[in-house]
Amino acid sequence: MIVINELLKSSNWISGLQWLFFIFTNIVVIPITVGAAFELSSGTIVNMLQLSFIVTGLACIVQAFLGHKRAIMEGQSGLWWGVILTLCTTAVAQGMPLDILGGSLTVGIIITSIITLIIGLTGFGPKIAKLFNPAVMGVFMFLFGCQLIGIFLKGMLGIPFGNQAESAQIDVAVSLLSIAIAILVIFISVKAHASVRRYGLLIGIIVGWIAYVLIFKPENPVSESTSFGLELFPLGEPAWDLGIIITTVIAGLLNIANTFGALKGTESMYNVKTTKKEYRASLTITGVFTFIAGIFGLVPNSPYVSSIGFLSQTGIIKRIPFVLGGFMFLVMGLIPPIGHFFSQLPLSVGSAALFVSYLLLLNSSLNFFKQVKFNTVNVYRSAVPMFVGVVVMTLPASYFVTIPDVIRPVLSSGLLVGIIIALILENLIKWDKYGEE
Repeated sequence: MIVINELLKSSNWISGLQWLFFIFTNIVVIPITVGAAFELSSGTIVNMLQLSFIVTGLACIVQAFLGHKRAIMEGQSGLWWGVILTLCTTAVAQGMPLDILGGSLTVGIIITSIITLIIGLTGFGPKIAKLFNPAVMGVFMFLFGCQLIGIFLKGMLGIPFGNQAESAQIDVAVSLLSIAIAILVIFISVKAHASVRRYGLLIGIIVGWIAYVLIFKPENPVSESTSFGLELFPLGEPAWDLGIIITTVIAGLLNIANTFGALKGTESMYNVKTTKKEYRASLTITGVFTFIAGIFGLVPNSPYVSSIGFLSQTGIIKRIPFVLGGFMFLVMGLIPPIGHFFSQLPLSVGSAALFVSYLLLLNSSLNFFKQVKFNTVNVYRSAVPMFVGVVVMTLPASYFVTIPDVIRPVLSSGLLVGIIIALILENLIKWDKYGEE
């Protein structure tokens, strides 16, 4: 009866719409960019977009009722997304066929889902969480931001994903529009009233999309459809490139940091301490949806750390509005014309809006570093992984050809290299006792 009364409140539906906009702006670009990177057909991209809406909406609802039971968005992981797009770039440069890459990613994601399920069911999560101390999380957030910002900036400059990026050139007209969109979103985020500020990304996407259509008059390459089909392994049939599989599994294990960050970051809002049971339930559900992602070619899920900012800004910490937002997002995926419509979103427009959004990862990084007592001696604990990770990100893929195939994908990813170095340094050396004199 209480739930029914809550569902009848208009305030909960209005708050649910805010959640819907938040979920939408974070998800809509991901399947489109992955589809473009793997050079999939327009129809397949539409199907992946619709399925992404359905799976994300369902994951949010399941987590709210059976998982951590908080209003924390469960969606396609930015870390996974960045690693997948980076692997696409390096694989193409090194001559690996996209279907082999996609098939090996599929195998790696399925293996990761099983490992995540085991971690969740056995309650091993809190022990892993201890490895990700504030110094590690600071490096993680900084490198994570660098990688995603690099991807978005390329999209803003009109550089396509996949094979076409090799011979691509900056599109000046598209770049100018993208920069204007980014400035608009920043202006709204800084100057607008709080009631408008929370919709900055959505406003940027809508205004930018309209401007893009009016200026460039793009053709509509996707035919209208009234239904969508479930396509198994759209990125490629299961393949066995060991280097890609190992890299994927490592990325999946590091992705668990999002669960720790999201749950720890909302403890003060809910006045609770995250229990082993909540870690177990959350990780188990993430493992299930990671398995679904592997089969259907989607970017795997994780709790969104960015939900903390949304909760702080809006004050909407109740579950009912969050569940309503997830439900509306799920329904959007079940209506084919909606999937068709949003598949037309220009990548440069989406990239510009998300470019601004993920700049805030610097703030997340600095907040973690504030918990670390740095001095001229122990600063190496973070300086080494951060600078090495950034430099590796800038190196051309051709530089890594001499490295054995099995470890090449890992060592060519600045994000993974930096996080691994940070984990090793933080958990093998007691830095706090150095430089105290």
